[in-house]
Amino acid sequence: MVVAGIDVGAATAKAVIMADGEILGYCVIPTGHSIKTSAEEVMKLASEKANVTTDNFDYVVSTGYGRHGIPFANKAVTEITCHAKGVSSSIPLARTIIDIGGQDSKVIGIDDRGIVNNFVMNDKCAAGTGRFLEVMSGVLELSIEELGPTALLSKEPCSISTTCTVFAESEMVSLRAEGKSKVDLVGGIIKSVSSRVVVMGRSVGFKEKVVFTGGVAKNIGVKKALEDEIGLEIWIPDEPQIMGALGAALMAQVEFSKTS
Repeated sequence: MVVAGIDVGAATAKAVIMADGEILGYCVIPTGHSIKTSAEEVMKLASEKANVTTDNFDYVVSTGYGRHGIPFANKAVTEITCHAKGVSSSIPLARTIIDIGGQDSKVIGIDDRGIVNNFVMNDKCAAGTGRFLEVMSGVLELSIEELGPTALLSKEPCSISTTCTVFAESEMVSLRAEGKSKVDLVGGIIKSVSSRVVVMGRSVGFKEKVVFTGGVAKNIGVKKALEDEIGLEIWIPDEPQIMGALGAALMAQVEFSKTS
């Protein structure tokens, strides 16, 4: 039995291919302008890594915001459910998931079976997402990869008062004109992102173990800031961007077993 899970988000498309409960291959690429094209490309690349062809797939589950635009998927499942499934399979003791992607952020509470018991999501505003970090890194003329290590050096992070990315950009320019150091400006940016997510997630609550997923999970500054905010250690899967696709692949296994 060969199955696949595909997660097409606003910023990246991810695919995971599995057989008999084992991951054969996976891939992450930018989403681009076409959901269908991105889905086909990420599946092709993941298939090459897994040494299978698309004709080998017994079942495909899609997830993410583009899940309904993937014609070769057998079933579409919400990203909340798939993230819970993927994280629970990777870190069975997980009870809270913080997922920060390119265009949205989520906090999900799950039980010991990986079933969602509560969640909250921000997909209307760039504040608290990877997009916010991209814009701010451009203002400060730093690469996105430099933000995390730089933030760890900050002793007095600047206060970013606005919740709007556009106005935050203007605020950063003003703070820089006041002579604030680049290190403390970055510290303020990272703290702003983590604070937005923690405030949003309070209705769900943060219970151990807390697992951080999404592309922003690769930012060590955000991880540290989140830990400081919630007072708990945060765990990160080996590949935090594929948890949704992994959950979709696991659900594909279940769905196919029902038909066989």
